Amino acid sequence: MKVLQGCFDANRAWSARMRERDPGFFERLVHAQRPELLWIGCSDSRLPPDQVVGRLPGEIFVHRNVGNVVVHTDLNCLSVLQYGIEVLKVKHVIVCGHYGCGGVDAAMSPEPLGLIDNWLRHIRDVYMAHRDELESIADPAARRDRLCELNVATQVANVCHSTIVQDAWRRGQPLTVHGWLYELADGLLRDLDLVVESADQIPQAYRMR
Repeated sequence: MKVLQGCFDANRAWSARMRERDPGFFERLVHAQRPELLWIGCSDSRLPPDQVVGRLPGEIFVHRNVGNVVVHTDLNCLSVLQYGIEVLKVKHVIVCGHYGCGGVDAAMSPEPLGLIDNWLRHIRDVYMAHRDELESIADPAARRDRLCELNVATQVANVCHSTIVQDAWRRGQPLTVHGWLYELADGLLRDLDLVVESADQIPQAYRMR
């Protein structure tokens, strides 16, 4: 109970600080959110999106799951993507994974974990698609971190292949998809130079007219 009470105490202190700094802050939040960024990230508690990029409440629209995976049958993720793009008019979708990801670690292990194995299957598919490259890496930690990178690249592609993103591009809506990785060891973001801003940058087989 002390942990929970600490949450409420910290919340009251934070609210007071925000009102002192900007008396109209919460009033503005009540009326609208106008984020330019949609963040698709891992559920890992060590990666708080707003703190990592120095943003305030209302400035990032967030979806998180184990392993920052984008699946075309995941209505939760797709609903966030559609609302962010079509209603909030975000300009950037960021897929952000992190080195040392437990979900990626688990996906590389044969040990059964239960229900989550069905979710981790998506990351295992990424592993199998790049198996030769990954198994040529002798160091297990380096192999895991390379899979973290490949997983982000795959999820960026999945975002771009969605009907939601392609509909936005067809409408002429400015929208760019990015792939980033966060390093737990130093708290810094790495840009993977995965930047997609039109359907011309994705394979022909995935483009919709």
